[in-house]
Amino acid sequence: METESFFSKVHDVAKLIPYGRVTSYGAIARYLGAAGSARMVGWAMNASHKDPDVPAHRVVNRKGLLTGKHHFAGTNLMQQLLESEGIVVIDNQIQDFDRLFWDPMKEL
Repeated sequence: METESFFSKVHDVAKLIPYGRVTSYGAIARYLGAAGSARMVGWAMNASHKDPDVPAHRVVNRKGLLTGKHHFAGTNLMQQLLESEGIVVIDNQIQDFDRLFWDPMKEL
């Protein structure tokens, strides 16, 4: 699988995450038929900062933790972006994660 092509597919899925919802690296990987490639989805999210249309802040780990926050400019930008969409984050953990979780396998 060519990395750049995979990254583009990840970005395309991320662009479909609804406002006020979140998904996980693993959920995107499974949707793309690449289960076990959650880390590569994370790399794609990090590379997405060049494209302002990719809402990378809506992609978190499988437990709702903001594990990618250090890839955002500023101290708390990822959290601030999520909170601006009405998502409550406490100690880097999305609250009510199960309700807010968007699963592309079920919703696309």
